[in-house]
Amino acid sequence: MSGLRNIVDKLKPTFSEGGKLSFLASTFDAFETFLFVPNTTTSKGAHIRDCNDMKRTMIVVVLALMPAFLFGCFNIGREVGLEGFTAFWYGLVRILPMVCVSYIVGLAIEFGFAQARGHEVNEGFLVTGLLIPMIMPVSIPLWMVGLATAFAVVFGKEVFGGTGMNVFNPALVARAFAFFAYTPSMSGETVWYSDWTMMGAQVDGVTGATALEQLATTGGMNYSALDAFLGFIPGSFGETSTLAILIGGAILLFTGIASWRTMVSVFIGGLAMGYLFQATGVTTYPAWYHLIVGGFAFGAVFMATDPVTSAQTAKGQYIVGLLIGALAVLIRIVNPAYPEGMMLAILFMNALAPLVDYCVVESSISRRKKRVKSVK
Repeated sequence: MSGLRNIVDKLKPTFSEGGKLSFLASTFDAFETFLFVPNTTTSKGAHIRDCNDMKRTMIVVVLALMPAFLFGCFNIGREVGLEGFTAFWYGLVRILPMVCVSYIVGLAIEFGFAQARGHEVNEGFLVTGLLIPMIMPVSIPLWMVGLATAFAVVFGKEVFGGTGMNVFNPALVARAFAFFAYTPSMSGETVWYSDWTMMGAQVDGVTGATALEQLATTGGMNYSALDAFLGFIPGSFGETSTLAILIGGAILLFTGIASWRTMVSVFIGGLAMGYLFQATGVTTYPAWYHLIVGGFAFGAVFMATDPVTSAQTAKGQYIVGLLIGALAVLIRIVNPAYPEGMMLAILFMNALAPLVDYCVVESSISRRKKRVKSVK
């Protein structure tokens, strides 16, 4: 690493103020801080000194996504009749172009805004760039992935000021844009997996109703609960395996990156709403089915816990989590034409999270004022 550090140090004057390429200072800084922890130190004020900056935090989130990502590769291949490593390789080759398009388009826009504004490149897209393809059907055209990514970065993030300032989760903004602009490619009665040639062999196309579609239309599903929990069902690339998602969630909780209050509350809220509909006879299948199919688990672990768009107060996290879970199940059951309600539930609560925090803080202030009056 010392050799790489020397190379970076030699190049740095060229990109610093007064250098020939000083206008690319933001871009150079992004690459330098990605490779090395910044060597700057604070001289005044109260600060926490830690080796883990935002980039390292984002990398941990990417690592937490790996179990769902790797299983998604295998499941896509398995759904078209392949087995073992061949199935995994097939899925990997299918998803990598989507990941590349997401990162290329998103980072290009991020770098462009950073250069135009003259500030550092934000790190948030390290995670967003992987989340976007993982919540998309693997059959979606690449140009739709690129367009949805561009819309999410520009209108879901940069217009608010960049990472840390956005109101809505950018990955969900991308999915919402693709869903409402190109609904047939994102949803429908069947999910199309592939009709593709790999290593000289033709892989037949596969279609089949998702578990959520079956629950909405028939009140049951043709997959066992164990298959749904393990992920051997159709669905968006990274959302099928609840087990893999929970492993990623454990990593986030162990490292202290995600809020367990929000995560647990989402599951409780969804389960409570499911039992309510089950008790009233609206649904006949077990309420916990909602937790293991569709994007519920993925949204609870990786989307609802986004520290930027979720509630900041402890009580607010409980409230937002409960409402996200309850709204997701409510949308699934009340509107059969839209069986997946997690995306809309999280986006709706992203908008209300600041209000929830405000009410929690004001309530706390009011209680303290009453306590002071009672002491006097």
